[in-house]
Amino acid sequence: MSADPFTLEVIKNGLVVANEEMFQAFARTAKSPVIYEVLDFAVGMTDSEGNLIAQAPGVPAFSGVLDFAAREVLDKWGDSLHPGDVIVSNVPYESGTHLNDVTLALPVFYRDELIGVILNKGHWTEVGGMAFGSWNPNATEIYQEGIQLPCVKLYSEGKPNRDVIDIILENSRLPEYTLGDMEAQAASMKVAEKRIQALIEKYGVDNVLLAMRKLLEDGRKYALMKLKELPKGEFEAEDYIDGSIAGTEEPLYVRAKITITDEDVTVDFTGSAEQVMSPINSPYPATVSGVREVYMAITDPHAYPNGGFFSPLKIIAPKGTVFHPIKPAPTSTDWEAIAFATDLVWKALAPHIPEKLTAGHFLSIIATIVGGINDRTGEPFAIVEPQPGGWGAGHDMDGTSGLVACGDGETYIASSEVYERNFPVLVERYMLNVEDGAGHGKHRGGFGVIREYRILNSQALVTIQVGRHDFPPWGVDGGLPGPGNRVVVYRDGRGEEIRRISAELLKRGDLISIRTSGGGGWGNPLERAPELVLEDYRNDLISLEAAREIYGVVIDPQRMEVDWERTRSLREKVGGSVNGL
Repeated sequence: MSADPFTLEVIKNGLVVANEEMFQAFARTAKSPVIYEVLDFAVGMTDSEGNLIAQAPGVPAFSGVLDFAAREVLDKWGDSLHPGDVIVSNVPYESGTHLNDVTLALPVFYRDELIGVILNKGHWTEVGGMAFGSWNPNATEIYQEGIQLPCVKLYSEGKPNRDVIDIILENSRLPEYTLGDMEAQAASMKVAEKRIQALIEKYGVDNVLLAMRKLLEDGRKYALMKLKELPKGEFEAEDYIDGSIAGTEEPLYVRAKITITDEDVTVDFTGSAEQVMSPINSPYPATVSGVREVYMAITDPHAYPNGGFFSPLKIIAPKGTVFHPIKPAPTSTDWEAIAFATDLVWKALAPHIPEKLTAGHFLSIIATIVGGINDRTGEPFAIVEPQPGGWGAGHDMDGTSGLVACGDGETYIASSEVYERNFPVLVERYMLNVEDGAGHGKHRGGFGVIREYRILNSQALVTIQVGRHDFPPWGVDGGLPGPGNRVVVYRDGRGEEIRRISAELLKRGDLISIRTSGGGGWGNPLERAPELVLEDYRNDLISLEAAREIYGVVIDPQRMEVDWERTRSLREKVGGSVNGL
C-alpha cells in the first residue's frame, strides 16, 4: 500500500538528509585541508536510471556532474554491479571536471534490486602528472595531468581491489593524503547507504522508490512554476577569455544565447572558441554545472537541486569547443571556462532580472598550490586552495567583498593560522584589496583581497593561474568595471607579475602576492549618495581623489564631512545627480 502524503514527505526528507549526513561525514574524516577546511567536494544520489534525486554540493561547479557520473557507471557496468561495489572515475569528458576531482560511486540494492547510486566527488590533492598538485597551467594534453581512472572497481563486493589501489597510490606524490581521502570518501558513502536502508526497513522499498519519483516530479513542477516568473525571449552575451591563460596569441571569444519560455530554458554556446591546448577547457558535464548555478540563482537558490528541478534546462555546446572538449584536450584548470559558462548567462540576464543577479565578479578561481618537503619534519606539505575576491554590485546594494568565485560557492577560506602552524609559510598580509579598488557605480562592487605567502622553507613549488586580468569584471547600467586580477612574485626583492606558473621553484624569503579583483559597479557613479562616498572614505576604501574625480563628491578631510556646496557645483558641472543635495 502506498504511503500517505505526509509519510512520503518524511521519506523524501530522509533521502535528502542522508546526503547531508554523508557530506558531514566526509568533511570530518578526510585527510586533506582542501576537503576538511575548504569543502571542495560534493555528494549526492540518483535513482537506478541515473536521475539525480538529491545532492549536497559544497562546490556549485559540481551541480551538474553527479548524474553524469552515475549514468556512466550504469552504462558501463549494468548487471555486473553487486552490493558492496565501489566504482572510481575521474576521466573528465563524459562525467567529470578535471582529474583531481575523483568520483566514487556506490550502487544501493534492496535484495537483488538496484534502487540507486550514491556518489561522492572530491578534490584529491595529488593524482600524479607532470606538476606537483596535478593541475598544471602549462599542460597541453590530458596525459600530462595525472592518472586516469576510467570507471573501474575500487571495491568488489565489499573487498578492496588492491591492484587498482596500488596503482593509484604509486602515481601520487602524496600517497598518505590520497589514501586517507579515498577511504574517507568510501566510508561516508556507507553512512548514506545505511540511512537509505533504514528508510527501506521502516517504510518499505516501494514507498522509498515512490518518494524518489515524487522528488523528481515535485522538482519539475516547482521549476515550471518559477519559470513563469522570468522574462521571456532571447538574451545574448559575449566575452573573452584571456589569451595568456588559454595559451593563444589572441583571447578566446565566447558567447551564449539564452532562450526562456514558460516550459524551458535553453542555453546555446554555439559560436564559442574551439578547444585549446591549454587546461582551461570545460568538459561538457562541467559546462552543465556552470549553467545550473545561474539557473538556480534566477529560479530559487534554496530549491532542492535534483533531476526534476533541472529538467527544463537544455544546454547546447558543440563538441570540440572550449565548452565541450574531446580527448586529449587538457582540463586541469577547467574552472576558467566553467566560470564563463556561468558568467555569460549571468551577463545576458542581469539587466533583465536585477533583483536576482548582480554585476560581474572577479570570476577566476585564482587557484593556488604551495607545496614541497617540509625542512623541519621531512614530510610533504601542500596548500591547495581557491582565493576570494570581490563580487559585483546589485541594482540596490554594494557588492560583497572577499567571497570565493561563483563555482566554489559554499567552500571556505582556510585559516591562515592553520597554514602557519602546519606548513613552512608565513601569511604576511591578508586584507581587502583597497589598493587596486573595485568597480565604481551608484552602487560599487565589493573588494577583492591581498593575500601574501612568504616562503619559510628552503624551497617550495608554486602553481597558480590568473584569469579575468585583460577583461575585467563587467558593470551594469553605467557602472564601471573592476580592476582585474593579478599576482606578483617577489624574488630577491624584485617583483614580477605572472599570469600562470606551474611547479615554479621558489626559495626561502620569496613572496607570492595575490591581488584579486573587485567586482563591477551598477549605475552611474555620479548618482551615488554622497553619504556613502564619505563612508567609504572614512573606512579607507577610496581616496579623496577618487571621491572627487569619479563620484563628484568633495570631502573636507579635516572635518571628515561632505562639502555640500562644492559637491553640488561639481556634480552640476559634470552632469551628475544633484538630487538630495
